Amino acid sequence: MEITYNLSEIDAVAEQLLNHAQSKVILFDAPMGAGKTTLIKALCKQLGVIDAITSPTFSLVNEYKGVQTDVMHFDLYRIEHSEQLYDIGFEDYLIKNAFQLIEWPEFSKPFLSEYQEVSIEIIDSNTRKLSLKPLQNTQ
Repeated sequence: MEITYNLSEIDAVAEQLLNHAQSKVILFDAPMGAGKTTLIKALCKQLGVIDAITSPTFSLVNEYKGVQTDVMHFDLYRIEHSEQLYDIGFEDYLIKNAFQLIEWPEFSKPFLSEYQEVSIEIIDSNTRKLSLKPLQNTQ
């Protein structure tokens, strides 16, 4: 699935993404400033999260209660090697029946049994191109 969209359409894009997702584990691959956190906020809204949604850059993970499901939002930008994920209890979060939305996912992939990856390309200051890649099974 590919969608080119304006930032004002982010809620509709989030709804489409959830309708096409085949996994609750979604990885976000995009450059800094492409709108990963903005899209994740819209996804959380679609999943019924009513709490304020913030970037977990310093906490590494934020956990949200949603009406439909819980959401784990990871920002692994500061992770320098996979061993650090053991230190934060990454595997413990994965066993929860929740959406796992992971920014900067490079070091997380060995921990995941399945996932889908979303890439976001910056077209211009207000336009993005989203690509949802096929489901990946690693077991």
